[in-house]
Amino acid sequence: MVKIYTRKGDDGTTSLWYGGRVPKTNLRTEAYGTLDEAASALGVARSLCRDERLGPDLLRVQNELFVAGAELATAPEASGRLEAGVSRVSEEMVERLERDIDSYMAEVKLPPKFVIPGGTQLSAQLDVARAVLRRAERRIVALTREEDLAGSSLLPYVNRAADLLFAMARFADVSEPELFEGRG
Repeated sequence: MVKIYTRKGDDGTTSLWYGGRVPKTNLRTEAYGTLDEAASALGVARSLCRDERLGPDLLRVQNELFVAGAELATAPEASGRLEAGVSRVSEEMVERLERDIDSYMAEVKLPPKFVIPGGTQLSAQLDVARAVLRRAERRIVALTREEDLAGSSLLPYVNRAADLLFAMARFADVSEPELFEGRG
């Protein structure tokens, strides 16, 4: 039997990739923990999804959130060891999100008012995941003010990922036209 506990975190610290320990309340830990929460919220959304287009896109974003989390969970002095698209967010990942946003929004007509989450169970869960990503974004901004994340595509990625979840939620809303004004 594999034991998943080490007891090392019982002192309130956690390990970073490639060495070092930080408090579990550290800004870096808060940021990647919030990304983990967003990935879990997307798992709930994916379990509700029956759309052949949304499902694979949601899974891809979940996987990419782990790439972003890996970048955040790496000790700053070891950041040179990270690999773009595997353990570091790449500009190509950001560009892919932008194409996806445009593609989903091409099929959605936004109402001329704020969108209230809850048109469908799936869209509501996507909005929850989006809100969690926005919190992660705030944590990353706070971390950036403490540490240099220069040259990283991490913040643009999280920003676009939240935008994509908004677009996906509106796309998922179209089956409830009285709750949302549907596709364009």
